[in-house]
Amino acid sequence: MGERDYIALLDGVHQLLKAPIVLVWDRLNTRISRRMRHLIAERQWLTAFLLPAYSPRLNPVDWAWAHVKHSLATLAVVVPDRLEALVRNRLKRLQYRSDVLDGFHGRNRPHPRPPNITLTSRSQ
Repeated sequence: MGERDYIALLDGVHQLLKAPIVLVWDRLNTRISRRMRHLIAERQWLTAFLLPAYSPRLNPVDWAWAHVKHSLATLAVVVPDRLEALVRNRLKRLQYRSDVLDGFHGRNRPHPRPPNITLTSRSQ
């Protein structure tokens, strides 16, 4: 997706919600571009925060994928369809492991200090 695609999506969501939107984004190129900063600044109802460059501690999806990849690390798969089936199986099993999923949200990991989050909105 490009900048215009993201903004079109956000404009549509804003029309449905009729409320301000606050985004917390990773640093994907299209989300940190000069053009995107300009498009965000044009919208008074939109505020965006950027996560630090690499922040798996703040993104539970990174922990979930790392868990799945670890479970597949010792397997050798010749047929791509079989790999897809194994990944789906691991994700399905993970769905029922609330103790593991809770850990991905940081409940079981210490957070020594708050992360540095960069503001990228019209107020800069």
